[in-house]
Amino acid sequence: MKVTLLKWSNDKKSFNIFEKLGAEVYKIDDLEKTDDKIKELIDKDYTTIIMTNEVASFSESIIKKYSKTNEIKIIIAPPK
Repeated sequence: MKVTLLKWSNDKKSFNIFEKLGAEVYKIDDLEKTDDKIKELIDKDYTTIIMTNEVASFSESIIKKYSKTNEIKIIIAPPK
């Protein structure tokens, strides 16, 4: 099971503790490309993707697609 975190590059607060602990946190420069990034992470065999609420708001269709499968888990972190 591979887990990663996904946030907007301008977000300086979310997932900081995970970054400090050495977790892989991907940052998106263009939120309109959120679906592309999620597909890329799935192609890299990530099975759990945790993302900020802000990023998730740009990916409604792909989140719905993977919410119906047990192979890929997409978790939306609650806003602060």
